[in-house]
Amino acid sequence: MNEYALIFRHENVNGIVSPEQMQQWMEQQMAWIGGIAAQNKFVGGTGLLFDDAKVVDHNKNVKNGAFGKNQETLGGYVIVRAESAEEAAEFAKGTPILQGEGNTVEVRQIVKH
Repeated sequence: MNEYALIFRHENVNGIVSPEQMQQWMEQQMAWIGGIAAQNKFVGGTGLLFDDAKVVDHNKNVKNGAFGKNQETLGGYVIVRAESAEEAAEFAKGTPILQGEGNTVEVRQIVKH
């Protein structure tokens, strides 16, 4: 069984989200993770804070903020065990992150050395 990173990409998170909506999404996210953990396929993961984020470009310029030029940012990741990338993608389909228009989940196999 392989491990896969499910990488959460948020588009234009500068929009206004109420504290109640954020709390609801967090509860949904924890329930989703709980479902994966119940199958003994959750490895770990975390959210990524936007505060004090920096973007370093190819010229080694450092800019404040979590956004690149396309207004997309990484919001966090979860690592799961799966038999295939297709199974990991099925896990990804269940995340409440996808309720936000423009949000995506990238599925990448983790290389083991």
